[in-house]
Amino acid sequence: MAKAGKKYTEARNKIDREKRYDMEEALNLLPQVSFVKFDETVEVAMRLGVDPRHADQMVRGSVALPHGLGKKVRVLVFAKGQKEKEAQDAGADFVGAEDMIEKIQKGWTDFDKTIATPDMMGQVSKLGKILGPRGLMPNPKVGTVTFDIAKTVKELKAGRVEFRVDKAGNLHVPVGKVSFGKEKLMDNLNSLIDAVTRLKPASSKGTYVKGIAISTSMSPGIKIDPGYARTLTK
Repeated sequence: MAKAGKKYTEARNKIDREKRYDMEEALNLLPQVSFVKFDETVEVAMRLGVDPRHADQMVRGSVALPHGLGKKVRVLVFAKGQKEKEAQDAGADFVGAEDMIEKIQKGWTDFDKTIATPDMMGQVSKLGKILGPRGLMPNPKVGTVTFDIAKTVKELKAGRVEFRVDKAGNLHVPVGKVSFGKEKLMDNLNSLIDAVTRLKPASSKGTYVKGIAISTSMSPGIKIDPGYARTLTK
């Protein structure tokens, strides 16, 4: 097992590993455990009481973060005709149909999010093996297969994030940058946690949110009292 570096160890020693912090306390601590010189991404991890092997317990969705992610999001739209123009007017970085599909088949993937109109999905489905593993495939469950192109482009570029529980029942989602400060990060975290909580499957019994932790890209995690999630949906 690799030995932790000195700065990481110092950061870890500032965190009480047995404690479940309240959110405000954790966000106050977060800048103190960020030890690198670049503006790190802040991430939240949630452990849910679901079994994703059962289709009715798959937790998947999206949420528009109030303050975005603090980075440029390159959006590709698969559309034709009027919807192509609508995408361009809304600020999409790349727009096209068969030309874009061919370009991706040749290896191009310099974009962060994709949207497709429903009539394009028959052709876009050819890209499943390329876009699927990268999490870039348009999907109606997260609102990226739609005729409401302008709204979706603007939301994605503003910082709408998608989330999906993994095989172990965990979610890992970015919620902003360290430089955002406590208030903006709190707003983004609250929006995400509330969205996840409201998607609790009816078939999920017992405790739904079993664990929450926040961290920067390089820092140790800070564990949050999972009961915090319940306070957001009262």
